[in-house]
Amino acid sequence: MRVTYDAAADAAYIELTGPIAAGGVASQIHSLITPGGRGEVALDFDADGRLLGIEVLHASAVLPAAVLADAVRPD
Repeated sequence: MRVTYDAAADAAYIELTGPIAAGGVASQIHSLITPGGRGEVALDFDADGRLLGIEVLHASAVLPAAVLADAVRPD
């Protein structure tokens, strides 16, 4: 599992299966609002219905600070 965080966008991505190849996401469930309406989550699935990753918008409001501190930052 790998977590990336873009502080400028306040968006995090949690890769559950390792790097996702181009075209690897076959479907997405998006616009899931977190309790309290503080963030938004999208779930990425492969063609077999396996969960590949989780995108978290407004990540600083819903993820623990330690998770974001340890996350990989984009170049």
